[in-house]
Amino acid sequence: MQDRPVANPDWDKMDHLSRPSPIFCFEHSFARELEGFYVPWQGEQVPKPRIALFNERLAADLGLELDGSEPELAGYLAGSVAPQGSEPIAQVYAGHQFGSFSPQLGDGRALLLGELLDKNGTRLDLHLKGSGRTPFSRGGDGKAVLGPVLREYVMGEAMHALGIPTSRALAATTTGEMIRRQGLKPGAVLARIASSHIRVGSFQFFAARGAWAKVRQLADYTIDRHYPEFAGMDDRYLLFLKAVSERQANLISQWMGVGFVHGVMNTDNMALSGETIDYGPCAFMEAYDRAAVFSSIDQQGRYAYGNQPSMAQWNLARFAENPRTPDRPGKRDPCRGAGHRSPHRFHGQFQDGMVQPHGQKDRVILHQARRHCADQSAHGHVARRRGGFHAFLPPPERG
Repeated sequence: MQDRPVANPDWDKMDHLSRPSPIFCFEHSFARELEGFYVPWQGEQVPKPRIALFNERLAADLGLELDGSEPELAGYLAGSVAPQGSEPIAQVYAGHQFGSFSPQLGDGRALLLGELLDKNGTRLDLHLKGSGRTPFSRGGDGKAVLGPVLREYVMGEAMHALGIPTSRALAATTTGEMIRRQGLKPGAVLARIASSHIRVGSFQFFAARGAWAKVRQLADYTIDRHYPEFAGMDDRYLLFLKAVSERQANLISQWMGVGFVHGVMNTDNMALSGETIDYGPCAFMEAYDRAAVFSSIDQQGRYAYGNQPSMAQWNLARFAENPRTPDRPGKRDPCRGAGHRSPHRFHGQFQDGMVQPHGQKDRVILHQARRHCADQSAHGHVARRRGGFHAFLPPPERG
């Protein structure tokens, strides 16, 4: 591939006859319907963007005719050039990180370029990770390095091949920079596809500020996008909460069945679509170990393999605190009642969702994970008698 600088074309100043056809047919429902939930932003210029790994099969599934050897495409997927029709934004959210609440996080090194419709008409985000600083960077450099980018690419494809809901990488693009990470490492940007990047933390940002109209607005958008069967119903928020809980139970049960440890199950890393997102210090266990942890910062084992079901429930409890009904003052919040019933529903869904093993190692892991699940279910029944949903869950950690 030839090295050459990539310029950012000004599409508005080009004659319409000379404009190239857009290679991405973007839509922008999130930006159009949720003003105030993001800031418009542009990725940083990089010296030599080059696509190191390109997912041709995913591109075909998206109906995209792309040539991974094109320098122009590398500029787009590195964030240096805004593709025609894109409107890059950095999304805002909050989150509990290792149990401590951070009222403002957001896309500190990521941008949503826009939404694509695949061959089946499914709406998907095209998102860049490592494209530079944003207003939410909190002192970080906004960059990513090649090793973690390749890991997320490979892990996403592995999970997809196993039939587990996941974001997927369209490309890993090197930037020509050297980034300081325990020494100097080659910089890279991950272009990933996900059903959306709406997180538990997206709701927490507005709930923490008492902006209940925004919480309801986000809930309605998420229902329309991911749970359209509930749109317009009087009890749609309660149904929404139940459906999110069921999807998460199914997802975690599939993780457990293949020995997957996510590593950082913060509320800002739990997607309401029910997909696995934000692969960090993750891995598959080689042998069953309830205490398996692959994150160097998880010294207490909060997100260890055996804790993942209860941590998912803890996150769902934080989510259940958000979709209140401020338009019904003085009336009982039905979402709180759903929260108290959630452990029974979660564990039932969890046990039903345990996937079939894919090999001898997975058979052993699956058998032991089921025993662990049964132990937690028994504990849950006792805890519910002691005081409902919150008694079942680990207490919040103090910051």
